[in-house]
Amino acid sequence: MAQRDWLGLKQELPANRRLVLTVLSFLTPLILWTAVSYVPWLWHPLVHITAPGDVDYFVEDMEVPKADFAKELAKVQAAGGELPQGERVNPVYLPAPHKVARAFYTAFTTEPRLPNEPWLHESLSHSIRTICWGFLISSIFGLPLGILCGTYRFFSRLQEPFIEFFRYLPAPAFGALCVAILGIDDGPKIAIIFIGTFFQQVLVISNTVRKVDPALIEAAQTLGAKGWKLMRRVVIPASISDIYTDMRILLGWAWTYLIVAEVVGTMSGITYFINQQARYRNFDNVYAAIFMIGIIGFTSDLFLAWIGRIIFPWKRRSGSPSKLGAWFAKLLPKKPAPAVPVEA
Repeated sequence: MAQRDWLGLKQELPANRRLVLTVLSFLTPLILWTAVSYVPWLWHPLVHITAPGDVDYFVEDMEVPKADFAKELAKVQAAGGELPQGERVNPVYLPAPHKVARAFYTAFTTEPRLPNEPWLHESLSHSIRTICWGFLISSIFGLPLGILCGTYRFFSRLQEPFIEFFRYLPAPAFGALCVAILGIDDGPKIAIIFIGTFFQQVLVISNTVRKVDPALIEAAQTLGAKGWKLMRRVVIPASISDIYTDMRILLGWAWTYLIVAEVVGTMSGITYFINQQARYRNFDNVYAAIFMIGIIGFTSDLFLAWIGRIIFPWKRRSGSPSKLGAWFAKLLPKKPAPAVPVEA
């Protein structure tokens, strides 16, 4: 009897096991966070003072290290004075999961402290616009250049050596230069995201295009295809699904530059909200805002993956088309069936 492939070395895992593992990937860190937050003996390094007793510098609602509290408690016990009281807690920068979960609602409904401060939804929409503009401009130039470099060695040798060199330069290093050229508003932020994704985009897409089966190109050239027609009819259709996957990955790369980009010039977007909440010591709002960035990015990637399964049905694991895919298929023009000669 053959041994079952539990780890998925040679074949795809069953759907139910994939679902369980996906849930565990999110549940495991949540369990660890919950344990650290609610189990006092696991990791609660501070003591929240509820009654200062006879300790001079203790104040109610003050938080002190556990060792300092134990030292002062021993002194008061030896002197026979009123004992201080407190409960073990985590630092303020590590709120419990229920506080962060509550902040997902209160962060949207709480009015900003200053009149000119944006609401959370305004900060999020501003960050999303910055990401979209930066990645769109990057794709307008990077996508065709990557296809050219992957198709023709002439463009590859002309462009890729410099791009290989430039991609190692950190995008934030150009922050001061972007501000000097583009001002202090959204221009330098979009430029940082462009610099951070454009050069990687060209290299990744060109590498994907090079994986097109050479036999397809040779067959097309034998039939007379060349130049733009060869790219339009052979190279792009053969690599478009993999390019789409690359674009999804590169969009996630753009999100990683968001926080750095938004501190260039005038601080704005979700970065401004996070910094302000940290200044007010509302760390539950800080965690909620950080998680919101991950949720928006992850949800958008899932949506793009769903769109990709519709646009490229041959990339699905199962051969059965989706309902929406079947609806799109009905809109496509049908090719007439070839005429069958009838014998006399």
